[in-house]
Amino acid sequence: MKKNVGGTDRTARLVVGPILALVGVAILGGWIGLGGTLGTVLGALAVLVGVVLLFTGATQVCVLNRLLGVDTYRGR
Repeated sequence: MKKNVGGTDRTARLVVGPILALVGVAILGGWIGLGGTLGTVLGALAVLVGVVLLFTGATQVCVLNRLLGVDTYRGR
């Protein structure tokens, strides 16, 4: 696929993604007190979104960007 993630967009994904994933793991592990079903759902969602952001930042390809017509990649 054609790259469509670059610049500040890519940097933000590579910084926020791992942080969000770690927060999700901390919630699921009980280190951040959001017990019960809500905590489980929020933790799992945070991990999922964090991993997706990290993956799209690393590969520089985002399907959602493509669907919305957004292209921040300025390479060749």
